[in-house]
Order: sequence, then structure tokens, then C-alpha cells
Amino acid sequence: MKIKTMKAVVAVLVLCVPLLASVSRPAQKPPSKTLAACGDLNVDLSVDLDQKAQDPVAPQADKALVYFIQETGLAIDFFYPTTKIGMDGKWIGGNKKDSYFSFPVDPGEHHLCVAIQSSIMQEGIELSHFKAEAGKLYYFRTRIDWGKDSAQYLSVEPVDSDQAEYMIESLPLAKLHPHK
Repeated sequence: MKIKTMKAVVAVLVLCVPLLASVSRPAQKPPSKTLAACGDLNVDLSVDLDQKAQDPVAPQADKALVYFIQETGLAIDFFYPTTKIGMDGKWIGGNKKDSYFSFPVDPGEHHLCVAIQSSIMQEGIELSHFKAEAGKLYYFRTRIDWGKDSAQYLSVEPVDSDQAEYMIESLPLAKLHPHK
């Protein structure tokens, strides 16, 4: 009798795990001034990867061009979460696995937000800012590093243009799609 009960409990748990992943996040308090760079933290983005080689994009004369490159550093990256990229209060894109995307920005100071999008992983947020100049390129790299304590640590950092161009040559383009 105990084995049947235990099997039933295991079956219920196995069936409930997918439901936990789809449960919406609880409402969060309004973002603080420092989180104003992020979009709505409850919004999930859908990102597809385009494996076709992409021609380099040059910045428009009156705008800067910003690249976000995600590097997993993992041989097996099927469980690597999507990272959402926000600027000045709006989500502008996201990366999935090893990938990149770019977007034009007006000259001036901009505030960036990178957030882990996952219902099963610890959420992380990293903030940064930069001052854009028209006609210039800016490169940022995001990573999630795994600590000995099994926690993940999100980081965002500027990347040298030589390194960034080298990485972009071998990575797929991340394309943002409306979440359905």
C-alpha cells in the first residue's frame, strides 16, 4: 500500500512541475529610481535565433549603435535562460544562449538594465549607463556565471570592439518577437 501511495505522490509532483514554470509572477512593487532603466519586470520576451550570417551594420550618422552580446561559456546551453535588455525604461531586446543583437540610440546618456527571464532560476538584475555619441559603436557583453554555491551571477560589461567583432562573427542574431 505504501508503494502505491508513494508512486501516486511522485506522479502528482511530476505533473505539477510544468505548471510551476507557467505560473505568473506575483505583482512587484513599482520600480525604484535605480530600476527605472528596466521595463515592466513582469513582462516575458520571446527571442528566436537567426543562424544565417549577418552583414555588419554601421551606425547612422545621427545615432549611435549598441550591440549586446551574450556569452554562456557552457558547452551545453539548452537550459540557459533568456536575458532581457532594457534601456531608459523599456525592454528593447533580449538574448538567448550565445547570441547578439544591435539597436540604434540617440546621442546622450542612457541607462541600461539586464534581467534574467526565468520562472525556475533566481532572478538577477544588472544596471549600467553610458553616454552615446552619434556615429559611434558600443559593445556590451552579458554573462551568467555559476558559483560553487549553485547560484548564478549576472553581469554586464563593456567589451573591446576587436573582441566584440570576433564574437559576433560566430554568433546567431537574436530577434525579439511579441510574447503570445
